[in-house]
Amino acid sequence: MADQDLSGKRALVTGGGSGIGLACVREFAGRGAHVIVADISREAAETVAAEVGGRAWVVDLSDTAAQEELTLDVDILVNNAGIQRVSPIPEFDPEVFRFMQRLMVESPFLLTRAALPAMYEKGWGRVINISSAHGLRASAYKVAYVTAKHAMEGLSKVTALEGGPHGVTSNCINPAYVRTPLVEKQIADQAAVHGIPESEVVEKVMLTESAIKRLVEADEVASLAGWLASDAAGMVTGASYTIDGGWTAR
Repeated sequence: MADQDLSGKRALVTGGGSGIGLACVREFAGRGAHVIVADISREAAETVAAEVGGRAWVVDLSDTAAQEELTLDVDILVNNAGIQRVSPIPEFDPEVFRFMQRLMVESPFLLTRAALPAMYEKGWGRVINISSAHGLRASAYKVAYVTAKHAMEGLSKVTALEGGPHGVTSNCINPAYVRTPLVEKQIADQAAVHGIPESEVVEKVMLTESAIKRLVEADEVASLAGWLASDAAGMVTGASYTIDGGWTAR
């Protein structure tokens, strides 16, 4: 880990109370940044913020109307918050589909919109979008998630083009299945739609396309996020970085 190379920077991590978000909070705090931990769970946000000496922001990011007039003074924005639902399209609840687009597309747009003016004024900023291998590939039964992650890819690239002249970079990180509560909650649903036992889901569904047969660890994702936030990545923008064990090489 770089020594305090983000000292003096302010980072906002959504979904920072657990999983990839928590790993990113710890990565940025360990490198000297002051981190705002945004999470719908008050307990999680406050516990993590206390751990790293940051600040908790308890927020329902699916309430996008409340974010339209938001302004943010942060140097690093990590759009990470998300959920997963597994169901065939004919059975997919339309309201759940809309909810997931609000949380995983509209909110990242609004948070980016709120953060860019201060970044532009400083002439420096980092927008890091936690996308997925599903931002580049599709899987059956995940219509809302795949749709949202593909949209995030487009949002990130437009942000890169507009932000570049102002010293702001924007990139996606595209992991395969990460060992997080989000993935663990999918196992029963995946078993049901594929007609296999839960014990076989990791091997037969989650790892079938990967050349390296293991789940990604959250701190591996956070390590890449930390590099993207550093000055060493100043010329990296509009990119999508896979951490997928070779999944998208097919």
